[in-house]
Amino acid sequence: MRIVIDLQGAQTESRFRGIGRYTLALAKAIVRNRGNHEVLIAISSLFPETIEPICAAFDGLLPHENIRVWYAPGPVRECQPENNWRRKAAERIREAFLANLEPDVIFLTSLFEGFIDDAVTSIGVFDNLTPVVVMLYDLIPLHDPEHYLHPNPAYEQHYLRKLKYFKRACAWLAISEASAKDGIDMGLDARQVINISAACDGCFKPIDISPERKAELLNRYRIVRPFMLHSGGGDSRKNLHRLIRAYARLSSDLRSSHQLVLAGRIHDAEVKALQRTATSAGLYGNELVLTGYIPDEELVVLYNLCRLLVFPSWYEGFGLPALEAMSCGAPVIAGNASSIPEVVGREDALFDPFSEESIASKIAEALENEEFREELIRHGLQRAKRFSWDRSARQAVAVLEQAAADRDQRFKIALRPRMRPKLAYFSPLPPERSGISDYSAELLPELARYYDVEVITDLPEVSDLRIRGSFPTHSVDYFTQNPDHFERVLYHFGNSFFHHHMFGLLDRFPGVVVLHDFFLGDAYEYMEHIVPGTWALGLYNSHGHKALWEKFNKIDVVFKYPGNFNILERALGIIVHSNYSVRLADQWYGDSIAKHFEVIPMLRALVKNVERDEARKKLAIDKDDFLVCSFGILGPIKQNHRLLEAFQKSEMSNDPRCKLIFVGENDAREYGREFLELISRSELKERILITGWVDADVFHNYLAAADIAVQLRTTSRGESSAAVLDCMNHSLATIVNSNGSLAELPSDAVWKLPDVFQSDELIKALEKLWRNTDCRLALGTRAREVISKEHSPRSCAERYATAIEAFYEKARSGRASLINELARSMDLHVEERSLISLVVCIAHSLPSMHSAPQILIDISALAKIDIKTGIQRVTRSIIREILLNQPTGYRIEPIYASPDQHGYRYAREFSLRFLNCPIGDFIDEPIDANPGDIFLGLDLHQEVTVAQADYLESLRNAGVRIFFVVYDILPIQIPEAFPQGTDEIHKRWLSSICRLSDGVMCISQTVADDVGKWLKTNGPKRLRPLKIGWFHIGADIENSVPTQGLPDDASQVLNHLSSRPSFLMVGTVEPRKGYLQAIAAFEHLWNEGVDANIVIVGKEGWKDLPNDLRRKIPEIVNRLRPHPELGRRLFWLEGISDEYLEMIYASSTCLIAASEGEGFGLPLIEAAQHKLPIIARDIPVFQEVAGGQAFYFSGKEPADLADAIKRWLALYRSGVHPRSDGMAWLRWKMSAERLLDIILKDQWYTEWRWNE
Repeated sequence: MRIVIDLQGAQTESRFRGIGRYTLALAKAIVRNRGNHEVLIAISSLFPETIEPICAAFDGLLPHENIRVWYAPGPVRECQPENNWRRKAAERIREAFLANLEPDVIFLTSLFEGFIDDAVTSIGVFDNLTPVVVMLYDLIPLHDPEHYLHPNPAYEQHYLRKLKYFKRACAWLAISEASAKDGIDMGLDARQVINISAACDGCFKPIDISPERKAELLNRYRIVRPFMLHSGGGDSRKNLHRLIRAYARLSSDLRSSHQLVLAGRIHDAEVKALQRTATSAGLYGNELVLTGYIPDEELVVLYNLCRLLVFPSWYEGFGLPALEAMSCGAPVIAGNASSIPEVVGREDALFDPFSEESIASKIAEALENEEFREELIRHGLQRAKRFSWDRSARQAVAVLEQAAADRDQRFKIALRPRMRPKLAYFSPLPPERSGISDYSAELLPELARYYDVEVITDLPEVSDLRIRGSFPTHSVDYFTQNPDHFERVLYHFGNSFFHHHMFGLLDRFPGVVVLHDFFLGDAYEYMEHIVPGTWALGLYNSHGHKALWEKFNKIDVVFKYPGNFNILERALGIIVHSNYSVRLADQWYGDSIAKHFEVIPMLRALVKNVERDEARKKLAIDKDDFLVCSFGILGPIKQNHRLLEAFQKSEMSNDPRCKLIFVGENDAREYGREFLELISRSELKERILITGWVDADVFHNYLAAADIAVQLRTTSRGESSAAVLDCMNHSLATIVNSNGSLAELPSDAVWKLPDVFQSDELIKALEKLWRNTDCRLALGTRAREVISKEHSPRSCAERYATAIEAFYEKARSGRASLINELARSMDLHVEERSLISLVVCIAHSLPSMHSAPQILIDISALAKIDIKTGIQRVTRSIIREILLNQPTGYRIEPIYASPDQHGYRYAREFSLRFLNCPIGDFIDEPIDANPGDIFLGLDLHQEVTVAQADYLESLRNAGVRIFFVVYDILPIQIPEAFPQGTDEIHKRWLSSICRLSDGVMCISQTVADDVGKWLKTNGPKRLRPLKIGWFHIGADIENSVPTQGLPDDASQVLNHLSSRPSFLMVGTVEPRKGYLQAIAAFEHLWNEGVDANIVIVGKEGWKDLPNDLRRKIPEIVNRLRPHPELGRRLFWLEGISDEYLEMIYASSTCLIAASEGEGFGLPLIEAAQHKLPIIARDIPVFQEVAGGQAFYFSGKEPADLADAIKRWLALYRSGVHPRSDGMAWLRWKMSAERLLDIILKDQWYTEWRWNE
């Protein structure tokens, strides 16, 4: 069962009162006690500040995607009449949104909301089928209309309309016996009003309070003496004016030694009124304290510290503050009205709330009689144990279960059509040579029992007299001009050109689809000739970029991919003929699509059996021959060669009366030619026949004449075998293998081989049925019974009618129906901007389906321009691996944004260019994200991320999980090595992603530790923990989309490098890379007579900045360009290709990694791949990457590095230098897999929690 909980009661102003606490606590308890049920939480986008706190409250209890947000144009609060059209639209959007979550039952936690804030609650405005259970807190305005209703006609109208909705619920959960009685007294069905009581949060308990904490809190709220406490709102039923006057009656000793503290959110006007009452009653100074709203963690402290809780309310639905206070060990006295005695449970703790004298007397007794006060404390603690949210939740779940069970009967009644709907029927029809033509000829007469059927065809004439004489027949043009003439539309789709006209029609006129073949590649390929690009779009929408890449790289995608998602998405419902098709849908698109399939067996009208001898006479077959037949078009998936082989090897080959006949057209391709060659070489060729195409009469004669049928399959693509049903229909003993839908046939009605069978198993089956007449007859008789009972046109047509009506009933709450309802029922003559807002809200609340959850990969920098940075190299390599190795159950979508435009777009044009595929009709549309999708910030574009922070937050609120890759935080750690201001830019970016993300993935453990340390002192406020993971980037250049090309002097440079020891440095020329130290070190070495080369591979950094912002780069460049050794023993190779870099590595002696800070250190890995020794600065990330397989140096002076090189050269000459050969490294494919595993398999390194 799926329970959807509308949690607006925890979003509105009610969240500051008991209703909000009750709503959240009960919802959490229902989730804890849900058993096998699924729970979704529905919340409104009109309270954005409440979404993250609610998500945090359910963190660890529910998957994030189970919290769903719906959208409506605001404001909608009813106290402002100009909001009326928006409120009405919002009611319909909300009900459509909830219905499209497909709940078995909806639990509405707080219905009487939306007058002074933007809550939207209704029942039965748009969706009349889904059962709704409502929380019954109280009916206070009905008890005191003079105060709550009559003074404000607008509110009275609002309340009475809500009361009308309230009565439409199917059950009511009361929070007390008193509120249940009120509901029954107003006319609710007593059997459906259930008291589930209430409880309080576990945080309300006796606690130890440090003197410092006590002093700080009391001082902040101006509490300077022992105090009596009231907790709650300030409306009239809370009786606060009477409480103040009662307090004023206390003795001067009690008043001078205590304060009266009113804790809770009270509106300003009421605060002033209470202060006037206090003044007129003679209270002075600080006797009365009004705290305003107090968070729960501070309220617990006040409950623990107070001398007494006084609760004088004269009407409550429950009385939560009394229970909270008792749970904290506070003595509680309260009024003896409504539900309060149920909570307090002690007669002598109650007073008359309408008597100031009674209130004052009980206060004095509780304060002056210490024994009575201690008894109240002991009683309260024991009494509080009787209330449990888990107990309330279990009762609530039981009621929800019953409501869902009752729904099924109501749904069946709702599906009975009042009149015979007019149905447009699309299908191939005779004389078209399609099995679906014959199928429709059998289905139509029976379907006409439920519908006024009119046939729509693109044929000039229908040849079947049963159809032509019984059903009006129209052209496709007639239908497109008169679509409103039909109330139902039924399309029959198969994998052939007969259906080409239906693809476009389904887009324009959605209907129910019968999917005879799950794979539609052949049909789409035919469509490609009519509408070029159709197949590419179909492939992309169904299977993403990889399928497109394979298509354009000449891989047979027609056979490999179903390509049918466009059909599934646009259909109002899908009918298939086997559970195997459902499993294929689950395999390719997931359960969210597969569960909406309706399985109706392929129908077969029971044929009148033709006499065997008569059929053989017509076919000129001897009555004593033993016929083994295989029916249908021949081809590799039919495994005809396996049957031929088995027949020739069986004992039947020795009996000249045994014949093998293939009834159908031979394959026109290579398989058919090879099959004919096999037959021609066979010694039994005179007893083996391929009939070619035969008409229906001849086909049925062969069915009657045969003794055994053999119908084999391999790699089924979801089709159902009509030929097998024909064999069973003719009482023919049939051998099948358990492939696809054939596995679902009853084992006593066919001889079932394993899906992958051995030839001996088929031979055994043939010989057994040949020799055993009784076995053949038993199989045939049972097969015909199965056809009669499970495949009869009448029973199948009845199931068709039920399915069609169910699909159309569900569509009544869909997006199209909602738009039609809004257009029909509302005056939408409003400004264009408001209409656009309405449309956007509908689109977000009722999003389009995707073939799988999306992983949206931000490549904003790369999509704009590939400037060949190290980060872009990582982005390029990982995106390629992920695109071409799409994780099971997800589709990969590169996306991009710019700083000056709100939102992200699909990077389709970039992706197709990147994969060397034609762009065609693909455009970069705004992304369409759904709950369960994943956003991965792979590229580094700080400006975009910060600019899109609000948009990313809206994605996260909508159920999209957000993750970012962190390459390093070096601009923050060593700001002097980066352009001025870079540290602040990086801090803003890092702060943004740590606030917005569910997790960050760092490219090394070192970076992960650095991020963790930074968060301890700089982490932004967040309610949920931030997950931190790390992975290593790949290092196989050939799979990083390498650049190509060599300069003219490449061979000369390579010869120079080979002539003496050459030390290689790789990386952009930047201050932190250690180039100045290295140049000076080699100058020192050359002066000492060390003959060695230094090779710097890297382009000049930050060239787009003025020199005064480039730190030491101008100095480095000025040292390099005029250097006397340049081109002799000093080589600076700027912006070279990956191809050339490979050669440089191969020609070098040793890599020097002198950088003062890195996120990973890819050159170390690349050096190890070339078995190149390494001299590395001793920093944590190089130790992590290279371990003991590098020679390390410390110090920033030229002499430090020069000395290290000399020591290394000595070791090298002796052959004892550290070797890099065994260094572990990843290929890009493994790196990408590791990155996704962190997210998809929750393999995190650590997590960080914000502490105030």
